[in-house]
Amino acid sequence: MVSNVEAGQRPAPAARSLNRQRLMLLVGLAVLLVLPLFVPRYWVFFAGLLGINIVATHGLNIMMGYTGLLSLGHAAFLGVGAYTVALAQAHLGLPFWIAIPLAGVSAAVIGVGFGLPSLRIRGLYLVIATLAAQFILNFVFVHWQAVTNGDVGLTVQPANVFGFLLNTETRVYYLILAVTVLMTIFAANVIDSRVGRAFVAIRERDLTAQVLGVEIVGYKLAAFALGSFYAGVAGGLLAYFNRFVNPEQFGLLLSVFFLSAVIVGGMGSMLGAVLGAVFMTVLPEVLREGALAIGTTLGFDIASILVPLRETVFGLLIVCFLILEPRGLAHLWTRLRQKVLRSG
Repeated sequence: MVSNVEAGQRPAPAARSLNRQRLMLLVGLAVLLVLPLFVPRYWVFFAGLLGINIVATHGLNIMMGYTGLLSLGHAAFLGVGAYTVALAQAHLGLPFWIAIPLAGVSAAVIGVGFGLPSLRIRGLYLVIATLAAQFILNFVFVHWQAVTNGDVGLTVQPANVFGFLLNTETRVYYLILAVTVLMTIFAANVIDSRVGRAFVAIRERDLTAQVLGVEIVGYKLAAFALGSFYAGVAGGLLAYFNRFVNPEQFGLLLSVFFLSAVIVGGMGSMLGAVLGAVFMTVLPEVLREGALAIGTTLGFDIASILVPLRETVFGLLIVCFLILEPRGLAHLWTRLRQKVLRSG
């Protein structure tokens, strides 16, 4: 049989689109690799934080976006991962390449424990159960002082790679970038597998999925375990990133942050998880820089007025965005890309 190329025909549109996507991914990865060479240290620090948020958002997207298991305790699972890294380093002397997976496993085990209510309840009832996890784990972080050192927190030494200390923003950035890329690829493969299809079936209608032979008990717990594992890994990276762990880092507002990232980005979309994390991380910084620029232009300190209202402005922007594009940034990106392809 003669191929399209041999016959002198143009590649199929699907093949051209796939090649274009691969090229964009390679270009994006190349940009990320050289980013620290061209931007100030603060933006390298900011990019590292963004990578951690992307990993954590992938975890909640697996639970909520693909499986339909709402959660308001995601920040607490990040805390489990962060404290696991700090304690494993301080008491066991474990290197980061063991401590970070251990952080994910610890969060997964605890996530499964708090995910057991999902076997019988759904919707708002499940939200309340996960909210209880947030408060219970935060109470443990604060009051189990013999282990967590309470409100004082724990210090974390820099990660060590064969004697090479990751003690600068740039060095930690490359660690976070590598983990973020690997975790994103793994999440995409899981969603494209039989497990991912079972997650989606449970999200759409769990009783129908059970009739069709999907073991909803096992898959729901697997979704909680996988989502919590991602949160634990993100928490472990955050511990190395900040080199300090304390309970204030893992409050309810952080759980709301990740919940908003999944909704704004587009539930049940790998691209949506990335775009949502980027939007939620970048927007507060844009608002702050915008307030400073306006204040400089007008000649008075407008930041003192806008900073107390930043959360209000932030919330209003999210609400307006969801009204204009309820299916999230991923759907908006798809529409824009289709328009560009048609015009081209």
